[in-house]
Amino acid sequence: MTFFTKPILLLLLLSISSYSQIKIITSVADTTTVKKNDQPLNTIITAKPDTISHWTNKNILGVDISEIAFVNWSAGGTSAITGLVRAHLKRDYKDDYQVWANELLFRYGMNKQEGIQLRKTDDVFRINSTYGFRKDSLSNWYHSAKLNFNTQFTNGYNYPDIENPISKPFAPAYTFLGIGSEYIYKPEKLNVYLSPLTLKNTAVLDQTLANAGAYGVKKAVYDAQGNLISEGKQSKTELGILVTSYIEKEIFTNITIKNRLSLYTDYLHNFGNIDVDWQFYADLKVNQYVKANVGCNLVYDEDIDVIKEENGVKINEGPKVQLKQVLGIGLEYVF
Repeated sequence: MTFFTKPILLLLLLSISSYSQIKIITSVADTTTVKKNDQPLNTIITAKPDTISHWTNKNILGVDISEIAFVNWSAGGTSAITGLVRAHLKRDYKDDYQVWANELLFRYGMNKQEGIQLRKTDDVFRINSTYGFRKDSLSNWYHSAKLNFNTQFTNGYNYPDIENPISKPFAPAYTFLGIGSEYIYKPEKLNVYLSPLTLKNTAVLDQTLANAGAYGVKKAVYDAQGNLISEGKQSKTELGILVTSYIEKEIFTNITIKNRLSLYTDYLHNFGNIDVDWQFYADLKVNQYVKANVGCNLVYDEDIDVIKEENGVKINEGPKVQLKQVLGIGLEYVF
């Protein structure tokens, strides 16, 4: 062995000995330092990144019940019980440049009073979906496309008349489809959507209601003797401007308000005559499962006529402001 070979061989042996004392760690949890002869060994950490999901899910299921009963009550009164089932399911996607918000809402309520048949108090089935894209990850403005669908589960009646329904499932059914811009400010849970080009379709898939021209569709044509000449149209399509906004904010501890507003006007038919759908609710949290809610829903649509009955005669009063108020307390489960 030459003079130059000995140092080279010595260095090679030292390198092999040092390498044998290095522990390779392939996960964040594997960080234990191994000792040999009470001396710490060198450690190399090669942590694997966690998988990041851009989807968030939220499900809210609730049941509200109110009841009042009288037994030999001198002041008089009618026993009644009211129940409401509701749900709000959300599936949202978000990354640096895209958002896709999807929600399904439904409510169904019934009321039973002593001596009166069971009556419907609330009936909502709604789907909302909005996709947005932005070029700048710092901007709150998105190029967006929006789809809204709204109908009901069962027939509706002008009580006490339960022989002639005034609405049915998919009669009416409203569909909005449009493109525009949306401002999203997550810290305040604020969304404002502006669309100069939105298609609105009103479907009335019950021929009897369509023949009567319900909800703005073209009604049937009859001759002088009352014979049917042509059936009423089962849909009506409009093109116009849609503006929507939504804000959700906790104003006090355990008190959250939710405000949803939709404004629409058609380009061709009475431009400037605005259809309004405004919903305002306040949720009051008692504990993890018990919550109270109070709110109102105001609607104005020039295609919806208010019909009242006086002395057996139905009177068409034309479009009017419609108002629904809600007050309830019940159980709510969030998962």
